[in-house]
Amino acid sequence: MANPPSDTIAAIATAPGRGGIGVVRISGPKLSALVASFSGREPQARVAQFARFRDGSGQLIDEGLLLYFPAPHSFTGEDVIELQGHGGPVVMQMLLARCLELGARLAEPGEFTRRAFLNGKLDLAQAESVADLIEASTAAAARSAVRSLTGSFSKEVHGLCDRLIDLRMLVEATLDFPDEDVDFLVEARAFERVAVIVNELSAILDRAAQGSLLRNGLHVVLVGQPNVGKSSLLNRLAGEERAIVTDIAGTTRDALRETIQIEGIPLHITDTAGLRDTTDEVEKIGIARTWQEIDRADVVVRLVDVRNGATDADAAIDARLPAGVERITVFNKVDLVERQPERLEGQEGVQLFLSAKAGQGVDLLRSELLRVAGWHRHGEDVILARERHLVALRTALAHTQAALENRQALELMAEELRLAQEAINEITGEFTPDDLLGVIFSRFCIGK
Repeated sequence: MANPPSDTIAAIATAPGRGGIGVVRISGPKLSALVASFSGREPQARVAQFARFRDGSGQLIDEGLLLYFPAPHSFTGEDVIELQGHGGPVVMQMLLARCLELGARLAEPGEFTRRAFLNGKLDLAQAESVADLIEASTAAAARSAVRSLTGSFSKEVHGLCDRLIDLRMLVEATLDFPDEDVDFLVEARAFERVAVIVNELSAILDRAAQGSLLRNGLHVVLVGQPNVGKSSLLNRLAGEERAIVTDIAGTTRDALRETIQIEGIPLHITDTAGLRDTTDEVEKIGIARTWQEIDRADVVVRLVDVRNGATDADAAIDARLPAGVERITVFNKVDLVERQPERLEGQEGVQLFLSAKAGQGVDLLRSELLRVAGWHRHGEDVILARERHLVALRTALAHTQAALENRQALELMAEELRLAQEAINEITGEFTPDDLLGVIFSRFCIGK
């Protein structure tokens, strides 16, 4: 792990724009003199002090509260100062400029949290959960991020790592003393313990995959010919009139996006221009954008007017859809033919019969989207995982399974257990290269 930095950083820690309160955060070594330059007196640790913030010539910039957190009892593990003033953007920039005059430099995105990681205040999984909590788009995702921030995920990872180390020790002992009468591995039930770890890794990977859904959601694109009810379905799912609905074909000219929640899963739904041959240049642009959205989709919901059934034009749309994308065919407007909502599944995939306008059978679509997403957990143990966590868990699982398969070749078993341990340790940052750290923390917001 890299050595903690020794310079002082500063940044505006509150969101851009106007607000009642704005915060400038400073972190670095031995900041008591800098605190005195703002407050005019010796700072008190962890006490909110009223202070008048002045520029280099003594002119008043603002007045507010000053908080001083001496190392190591701070978020970053260094001395930390927070200047809480009025939340105007000009005032905040003036306060930040004063910090830079006093020797600080502008913090990079995520640099405060990165210093907390480098100073041992957080492990890497906890540090990432800070960004996940800020970016959470649902209450379920926020609760999962808080659990990771408090160390729930890290505790499980460290527990697995300790048990892998113990198993490695047993295997290495058997290799070092092959002529001993006592079979260390049989007596210690080592093979059974490896099998237990395989099962636990599989369960954690499942929980992490569910958490990845909470974090990233599902990109759903509504497609079909004009006037099949795409905009009505978007409005029904969103619970409000987000898209304009008329009887005029081609009303929707551009992609309209809306994020909804189903059981805490964010679904990013895109209503698109109706797909048809047209001479209207604006509509052509909208149709081109529809195909761009389809290329990025996780799920395509293809709407068909139940009164006409699937026509040749619908078959042409279906044939052009990407081969790997999940598809759901919705026969809309069942209220106009007095048909009951239902779900059918056959060689052509899942077909849903519903009425977006009347709201009949829309719950069938909600359930189907959850099924396609693979959502099946409802507890409080979901792990809000990132892609690198999933990769590390899959790698550790593969090496642990290989270790179990090589029980008759102990040198190979020992090596597979070592590789499994390294993969697990990547999650919390014990074996994480500096270039990966740069990528991870560069995605944080400035001031955090």
